Amino acid sequence: MKKTSKNNTRNIIISIAALIVLAALFFTAYQLLRPRGAEGNKKIHFTVLVNNETIKSYDFRTDAEYLRQALEEENLIEGDEGTYGLWVTTVAGRKADSGKEEWWALYKNDKLSMTGVDDTPLEDNDSIEYRLTVGYDDAD
Repeated sequence: MKKTSKNNTRNIIISIAALIVLAALFFTAYQLLRPRGAEGNKKIHFTVLVNNETIKSYDFRTDAEYLRQALEEENLIEGDEGTYGLWVTTVAGRKADSGKEEWWALYKNDKLSMTGVDDTPLEDNDSIEYRLTVGYDDAD
């Protein structure tokens, strides 16, 4: 009975160690392979649409590699920290009303972004657009 208990304990320790190593490998691979923004100064065109009307159109320059840093430097976004990064609730002073199922859809170069504001890399002359969207199945 003692030998089985020792084997079980050893197997559990080996399994936990293997999981930790795998998690570290996946994290390292993600950091090495995730899209990176361009280094240096970049021109960004920023637009905010509410009810298909432009409420703000703004060009600015930034050294930020990722969108969140650039928009926070310009005081253009606010939000809540979540598991997956910043959930943008306010853009250019306009707060989305979650009670009305409003949310901000992020578009980069006229395409719905597949990454959040934290992980969206920036390149020179990118066009960034936030569209106030109503309902959770209306994204293009």
